[in-house]
Amino acid sequence: MDTQLAGAADAFQARTGATPAQMADLEAFRQELVAANAVMNLVGPDSLPDFWNRHAYDSAQLLEHEPDALTWADLGAGAGFPGLVLAILLKGRPGAHVWLIDSLGKRCRFLEIVVADLDLPATVINGRAESQSLAVEIVTARALAPLETLLGYAQPYIKRGAKGLFLKGEKAEVELAAARQSWRVDAALSVSRSDPRGRLVEVRSLRRVP
Repeated sequence: MDTQLAGAADAFQARTGATPAQMADLEAFRQELVAANAVMNLVGPDSLPDFWNRHAYDSAQLLEHEPDALTWADLGAGAGFPGLVLAILLKGRPGAHVWLIDSLGKRCRFLEIVVADLDLPATVINGRAESQSLAVEIVTARALAPLETLLGYAQPYIKRGAKGLFLKGEKAEVELAAARQSWRVDAALSVSRSDPRGRLVEVRSLRRVP
């Protein structure tokens, strides 16, 4: 690992308290992502040098927000953010499990390889997010869809008792205002810990506007 990456990894470990074993798993995941990204578009290649903050810590902050949550569903899991990072950080905790849901087969194959290689407490599901019948504590997603659409994907999980925690960009306030045209939603926004331009959207309840 070059000096810049090593420094970023050290900063991640200091912020999260990740163990040496967790850091080793995250570095193995990073290397697999770099290799896979060379042959398929999982993340923007320009973002890979900032893996530890832009991707890993952006995902890990969800556990700082909900440290006691053990069961998670990551909708549109894609390259594994936040789901694979959560699974690595939850590994070894009794009862912990992350469901990684994506509709594209090649992305699911990548996720399955990482889950198997790192022996993670996770299950990959190749299917539509809104069609699953999972009961989890937290439903999450990152860069999947505008909030109005995303709430439709998440509604079945929230209806079964999950809280929604969604990583959004600087247009989160605008997206939430637009979503309120279709949804009655109990939601709160907080500033992302990885980027002050980003927002974490917490959804406690929602239902369609009649």
